[in-house]
Order: sequence, then C-alpha cells, then structure tokens
Amino acid sequence: MDWHLPFTPVVKRLITVFALLALALTWFADLALLTRAPDPWHPATNWLPVLVTGPVTMVAVSDTRFSPPLVNRIWAMVAMSLTLSGLCIVWPQDGSSWGALETAGLLVLVIRTIAQTPQTMTAAASAGALSLTVLVLPARTGSTSALVAGDYVLTVALAVVITLGCALRAMEARRRRAIVDVRQAERLALARDLHDLIAHHMTGIIVQAHAATAIYPTAPDKVEPILRNIAQAGTETLESMRRLVRVLREENHTAVRPGDLLSELAELTAGHAEPGAAGAPRATVRLEATAAARAAHVSPEVEISAFRVAQEALTNVRRHAPGAQADVRLDADNTWLRISVTNTPPPKRTASPTGGQSGFGLVGLLERVEALDGRLRTGPTPDGGWLVSAAFPLHPPVPPYDHGRPPPA
Repeated sequence: MDWHLPFTPVVKRLITVFALLALALTWFADLALLTRAPDPWHPATNWLPVLVTGPVTMVAVSDTRFSPPLVNRIWAMVAMSLTLSGLCIVWPQDGSSWGALETAGLLVLVIRTIAQTPQTMTAAASAGALSLTVLVLPARTGSTSALVAGDYVLTVALAVVITLGCALRAMEARRRRAIVDVRQAERLALARDLHDLIAHHMTGIIVQAHAATAIYPTAPDKVEPILRNIAQAGTETLESMRRLVRVLREENHTAVRPGDLLSELAELTAGHAEPGAAGAPRATVRLEATAAARAAHVSPEVEISAFRVAQEALTNVRRHAPGAQADVRLDADNTWLRISVTNTPPPKRTASPTGGQSGFGLVGLLERVEALDGRLRTGPTPDGGWLVSAAFPLHPPVPPYDHGRPPPA
C-alpha cells in the first residue's frame, strides 16, 4: 500500500520493517501468555483470539493483489471480532483471552479506513464500527476491573489513531489539491505557449497574404508559391489548436517566442554545468543530438515541451543529485521525437534536496506531455541514478498545396 508519506523510500521501508517487527513481537507476547495458561486449549475462547482472529486481522490489514476491497475487509473483521466477543459475553468462561494482536490489527484498520476511504460517510461508519469493536474486546475476560481498565487504555489508543488517521487524510487531501493546481498551472502555461505560437504563425500568414495582394497585378505567377506557404502555415496552426483545444488560457501572460530546440538545449546544459553555490560540487552535463533529431520536422509546441522536459529534469538533478554527471540525449525517427535526461548518483548523499521536496514537477511534465499525445517515463537506473524520458509524436510535413484543390480543413 502507498500512504504517500513525505519520506524517502529508505525511510518508508524502515517504517514498514519496524511496524512488522512490532506486530510480530505482539503476537509472540500473545503466544507466551497462552502457553503460561493452566489449560491453553480450554476454553476455546482462550486460543481463538491468539491463533485465529489475531492472524486473520493482520491478513486483513495487509494489501495483496488478491485482497478484497478495504471496506469489505473491515466489515468482515468487525463481524468476526464482535461475534467472538458476543460469545464470551453471553457465555462467560474463565480464562478467555483478550487478544493483543487482534487489538493492534483493529487499531491499524481504524487508521487505514480514515486515511484511505474516499467517501467521508463510509470512512466515518467504518471507523465507528471498528472503535466499538475495539472497546468491546476487554469484555471477553469476564472481569469488570479488566473491562474498566482496558476501555480506558483503548479509549486513549483510539484517540491517538483517529487523530493520526485524520492527519493522514488531511495530508492526502492537500496532496491531491496540489496535484490539481500543478496540472492547471501547466495547462495555463501550455496555453500561453500555444497563444504565442499561433500569433507567430498568423503574423506570417497575414504578411504573406498582403504580399500576394500587392504583387498579383504585376506578377501573378508568383502568387501560387505564396498561397502554398499560407496553406501550410494555416494547416500547422490548425493542428496545434486541435491538439490543445481544451487547454485554458491565462491573461497577463509573458510572451514565449518559438526558438531553435538544439540551441536552447545547448544554453540550458551550459547553464546547468556552471558552478553552484559555495561548497557545492560542480555538475557536468553532456548534450547529444542525433542526425535524425537535427533533421526532424518538429512543431513549435513540441519543441517547447521537449525543452521543458529537459529543464525540469536538470533542475531535479541539481536539487537531488548535486555534482552528478547528466546526459541529455535528443533522438528521432519517422514518427517520434525522444528526449531523455539521465544522471549518475551524486558524489555525496544529501539529507534533503535544496528547496525541499514537492514531487509535483513531474506531475506538470506528465500533463504537458500527455496534452501532445506523448509518453513520459521516469524511474531509477541500475547504477542508482535517475532517468526522465519523453517521446512526442512527429507530424509529417504538410504536402504542398495542389492548385485546384482546396487546402485541408
């Protein structure tokens, strides 16, 4: 299960290991108390919580690909535990066991249902049922003093786990809102780029149309090439609008003019390789562009998005792996333009990245790449580094305008 906790993978693994160790020790404590009983197997309510309901509850806590939905597991555990507690209450028997492992599992389920159940009413109902189930557990012993003392301890424990579950739920809600904000900001940035690219194309179309009008009376034979250029520029503009028609546009934007991708990547990598702050290791960046990438027909919006991918990836290298070697590779074939940024592990591990951790930069990249029908892939490399790779579809050049046939709509 992924709790989306703001910890590194190593810390998350340590938390998981220590949690499993604590549950194992709890079960061993149950087994030790069971073996010290005068007659461990009589009554049955003495060993059922230790050997049956406790382990089954822990199976319900864990997630596997065969596990039923969390809510179904929770209500199954509630029914099982309440049934056993009811039997102990209806037919009191000396020596009935409380079940520490079962209690721990039910408390973990309280955290999970509050933190991970999307529907608020379902989460509240499940948490209430689990809380009642936990508070009934001390009644299995048949002792009034054990019931009072146990419910006091369990009430405090429930207050702690409910608070923790609500904190995790609030943190997840903030994370989702942040993802929505990042995606919206990326859509607006992409819309600004699209606006400026279309303005660039339309300016050329208007200029060529005026030129055709001016030279038609004196040189009508030179009008046809101009019309072909107008048709091609108009078709490219229309395709750009169709690919990003759902992207909203923000007012008061800063103009972004289309430029040469290779020269911009060269400037970006040169700037990244400059020395950082005092004491920071010097980073090295290598840019490689294949002949196919240099000759590819790339639309302006793809050029800008490819540049943004390299920019975000190199920014992450500087933050998370200062001093690492980074390679930027640009390649293309007949249908795809591919850009990848790979970095080696940093020479020196840092406790936390510069500027803190957010994890939302890649969310924005994914939004931008998918808006152009592209693919984004990120992940660690075998040597401990990191890879960011994006592929953008290449649209073939528009065929020349055929006289007598209207341009494609």
